[in-house]
Amino acid sequence: MDAPIIFDRAAVRQHRNRAAYTQHKVAPIFEAAADILMERLADVTRTFDTALDIGGRGFVAPRLLDRGIDVVQCESAFSLARKTHFFNIETVCADEEFLPFAPHSFDLVVANLSLHWVNDLPGTFAQIRQILKPDGLFLAALPILPTLRTLKQALEMAELALSDGLSPRVSPLPTLPSCAGLLQRAGFALPVVDAEVLPLRYTSLAGLLQDLRAAGETNALALRSHTPPPRMLFPAAGAEIRTASDGSFTMPLQMAILTAWAPDKTQPQPLQPGAFTQSLASTLTNLPDPE
Repeated sequence: MDAPIIFDRAAVRQHRNRAAYTQHKVAPIFEAAADILMERLADVTRTFDTALDIGGRGFVAPRLLDRGIDVVQCESAFSLARKTHFFNIETVCADEEFLPFAPHSFDLVVANLSLHWVNDLPGTFAQIRQILKPDGLFLAALPILPTLRTLKQALEMAELALSDGLSPRVSPLPTLPSCAGLLQRAGFALPVVDAEVLPLRYTSLAGLLQDLRAAGETNALALRSHTPPPRMLFPAAGAEIRTASDGSFTMPLQMAILTAWAPDKTQPQPLQPGAFTQSLASTLTNLPDPE
């Protein structure tokens, strides 16, 4: 069965092509997320020779290169692919939903804030698992709820006050538990998902919207309205957001950090039901006296 079309992939590419020339304005956000992924990678004791960087925008590949890993970059927008082609790193322009790499091509795949506009996320995860060599590592940062929930609620309340209906304006995001389920569904082994937060504060709604545009993260929903929004929509939405005494407000970026492995027979395997040698009841009975 085909995946539902939630996002307009042509609009996503258009936004990212434009962001190739503006993302420097929000570079600290992408760099902070990339640093978190590299910290996770540093915790892994094994070494990696070849890596695929999916949508790293030039923030991930240099960090992998510094670790002595041969890197291939993959960008869905041509302008991003051209702009991030440096240090003689091979760069491919391809859609994340149709990755053009042979099975068992890499022993590491990294995706930094790049997969949340994919319609068929389980399918992309399954492709990544196929691309990885046995016991290869998938490492990703993915925006999750409640990121931008405050913005979504403010826009809905403002639009209801100004017109007769609502238009979808903020992208739906997964939750932390659903990310773990997606990894298991794609056939990964030893999946681990934990949360990280980048605390962001804005002095105005206009500043937040400018950052979203600079990052290529503006509305690309397939069901979005193509007519201009009401003139007072964004000022009214700004008035709906609860602010501090100085007029600023928080809009943290909540991220799921995904760590999972391509299956391999050398990995630790869970025991089959009934194969345990120690029962939970006896373990609890034999606990030492806390006194």
